[in-house]
Amino acid sequence: MREPHEIIETASLTEKSTLLSEKQNKYVFRVSPRANKIQIKDAVERLFQKKVVNVNTCNYAGKEKRVRGPLGRRAHWKKAIVTLAQGEKIELV
Repeated sequence: MREPHEIIETASLTEKSTLLSEKQNKYVFRVSPRANKIQIKDAVERLFQKKVVNVNTCNYAGKEKRVRGPLGRRAHWKKAIVTLAQGEKIELV
């Protein structure tokens, strides 16, 4: 996993993540479950050319779902909350 696009999958544009970006300069990304904090930091700095101060991660287990028969499972995923240096912004939309 060397390429930034392999590590960072999507940006989260929920109401909560928008408030975090406006008030605390934190941005939420959905990342690869195998990526660590150092890789996430490097990927954000390379993709957006911004200075990253801190990275927090959360692992989520996929939910079990049943659709007409056998029990299935959604994929496990990981969320990263990235804090940028003061005065830096990322335009996601």
